[in-house]
Amino acid sequence: MNKLKQANLYRSELIPISGKLVERYNQCLKKLGFTATKLTSFSIDGIGYSPEIAEEKGNTMYLNNGEANPHAIIISPLQKGKPVYSPFHSFDREMMKQVFQVHGQKINDITRDSAICIDFDQDIDAFYEPLDVLKYNKVYIKFHLVNNLDKIQKEQLKLIETFKQGNNFIDEDLHLELLTSAKKYGDLRGRDLSLHSLQYQTDSFYTKSFGGVYVLRDFISPLIIFEDLKWYNEAIKDTVHDILIFHIAQPELMEKLRDHVIIEHDLEEALNTDRYQRIKKMEFAMALKDTQHPLRDILNDAVLFKSYLNKLDIETRKRVMGVELYLDKLEVSNQYKISDIVDLDLFNALHLPHSSLMVKHQDLIWKLLINVAPRDVLFLYWYDKEAFYKLYESWDDSFKDWVIETISNNI
Repeated sequence: MNKLKQANLYRSELIPISGKLVERYNQCLKKLGFTATKLTSFSIDGIGYSPEIAEEKGNTMYLNNGEANPHAIIISPLQKGKPVYSPFHSFDREMMKQVFQVHGQKINDITRDSAICIDFDQDIDAFYEPLDVLKYNKVYIKFHLVNNLDKIQKEQLKLIETFKQGNNFIDEDLHLELLTSAKKYGDLRGRDLSLHSLQYQTDSFYTKSFGGVYVLRDFISPLIIFEDLKWYNEAIKDTVHDILIFHIAQPELMEKLRDHVIIEHDLEEALNTDRYQRIKKMEFAMALKDTQHPLRDILNDAVLFKSYLNKLDIETRKRVMGVELYLDKLEVSNQYKISDIVDLDLFNALHLPHSSLMVKHQDLIWKLLINVAPRDVLFLYWYDKEAFYKLYESWDDSFKDWVIETISNNI
């Protein structure tokens, strides 16, 4: 990952945490029912997730009390607007954006000397079967301060009111109580520590529950798409819900998404795009073995590209250049079908969200498409960084150079 780090493409926007902030973070972990970290320094993202702590605990979902109960931690106002590197839901960043929009000023004040634990409550105590994800409706965003600072504030104000009554101003025990509280927690009289709960309304979304599930509600009929075959096989036993259920690897899925006006394709238009070139070059790079030139040079140099293309066996060459071949043949005769000439994975990779979709739905469908056919390194980086990082580790060093160059030139 060193090359990615040097190019600022690997968790470059994480916030470093050390000193007193580590103590506050641990207070939040304990308040939420988790064990404290033994690390003395680490980094966090916009939701309070730390990749170092996840590695320490061997659990990327260490901020969850079961799959139905995710949480967040705010210990710095710098978390505002930061990426969420390991989102449990596709709407996690939107929820954090809402939190800072509504409570931004209070968060600035509170995190001077405290931390905020967030409970994302969707009125589901636990999941029992895969279609429980359909219960997602409203998410209630609830806030809890470490050390119960808001309650301490009420106690201070009560002591002050008592102090003002009668001759209590000469009560030395009362003086001591006030001084002790002020020294430990500061003067809380003028601070606004009240964070009222918020609501976030879900529609279509992705969740990591049950191995990864897409819930598409806002279309012709509800579609549920499972990434995990075990949970898909469990879900299709359901006879109660009027929904369509797919596994992400089913060939029928893409056809259904087209029928429901969720995705579309235009190979002729795609041919002239940078995205097509990225997809074709990745397909080409994965087919090359024991090259005499670095893959980066082969993919960037037209002469070398043609040279190595002609060294491939004919079937592989047809797969890499299938779109051009299909469009060439189509000019001569319309008897050819896409499936006769264009590789299915390559064809799937050239789909895009339907132009009629709202932006937030387009982002979700891009994530789905990039997981159906992870052929575009740039979009994979944009829409599923975790999947990108896993694939990246398996690539040839020279191909990594091309990938980094490609991404860096587009951000």
